[in-house]
Amino acid sequence: MVHKAYKQSAKVAFIIWVLMLCVCYGGLASAAAVPDQAAAADLEVRIKDIARLKTVRHNQLVGLGLVVGLNGTGDGANSQANVEMVTNMLRQFGVSVDAKFMRTRNVAAVMVTADLPAFARMGDVVDVTVASLGDARSLSGGLLLQTPLQGADGQIYAVAQGPVVIGGQSDAHGRIVRTHSLTGRVVGGAIVENEIYTNVLENNTLTLVLAAADFSTASRVAAAINTAVGEQIAQALDGSSIEVQVPEALLGNAIDFLAAIEELPVRPDAPARVVVNERTGTVVIGGRVRVAPIAVAHGQLSVRITQSQATGTSTSGSAAPIWPPSSSSDQSVLLSGANVEDVVQGLNAIGATPKDIVALLQAIKAAGALFGELVVI
Repeated sequence: MVHKAYKQSAKVAFIIWVLMLCVCYGGLASAAAVPDQAAAADLEVRIKDIARLKTVRHNQLVGLGLVVGLNGTGDGANSQANVEMVTNMLRQFGVSVDAKFMRTRNVAAVMVTADLPAFARMGDVVDVTVASLGDARSLSGGLLLQTPLQGADGQIYAVAQGPVVIGGQSDAHGRIVRTHSLTGRVVGGAIVENEIYTNVLENNTLTLVLAAADFSTASRVAAAINTAVGEQIAQALDGSSIEVQVPEALLGNAIDFLAAIEELPVRPDAPARVVVNERTGTVVIGGRVRVAPIAVAHGQLSVRITQSQATGTSTSGSAAPIWPPSSSSDQSVLLSGANVEDVVQGLNAIGATPKDIVALLQAIKAAGALFGELVVI
């Protein structure tokens, strides 16, 4: 029995050692398969940076409370919820007051929300957000009274209390200007009173969920795990989920096994996408976006994209227009083998405005010549 237990622990240690070895040297094998080793290394990320464990999640909490100590900026007499809450609170302390005699300008009814993180234990503290429920003018300087916070199941998981911090920003003269004083935070104001059990393993399996669903990335994550362990224990279920069967020898060391997997390097795939902010003129271009030969006219602007004479394709790209404008009134640009970056640079060279760039990119996309997703924000 002692010999069998020794062999079992040795196997566990060996698998963990192999995983950590792949973490340290896994990037070399990936770089060898790609001509540009520097570019491949830049694209490699850890699995923990692009995926999470399915069973590990936050839980939302909410409660109804009172903020007191306001300088006449609380709820008015017409806020019935405030009056009833104050009356009920005073009754709990043995004070009976008729609601019609209540003046509650120094008190505000608020909604209190918080996120309970996974693995939170009793006694841990979390931040809470406080927002006015009635017609208060400001929560500045207020104190949140003890407020139970419950989950979607109606159970109380935390209790919040503490001073409300509004925050603000400085104006040109260095004075603090509060832009919105009806929402504030109580830093570390909630104490966890009830724990939520998180089961890491489900039927001896770990399920990883990608932050951004992508079939190629899911396949690469599964392949990286299988290569590191040397067994076919991982498979991509869909574009966002990867199921990992924990080896029997590692069931008692599932956390160490998961920690080693999270450190494995993976080269994620990214969709071809162009993001344009019309208000600021910002254009973010994915490296895989391409533009087919096309001619577009927009007002006095015209863009013509031709095939590259050097390669006979429209994907090689040219960093600048090969036909600059001959005069200040000439607003035409000719690009050879252009991608979206060439189009934007060419339009900037002839003084196109952000709205012109957005309109031309939308027209190129509508014509089916922009191979990628165009997102306008």
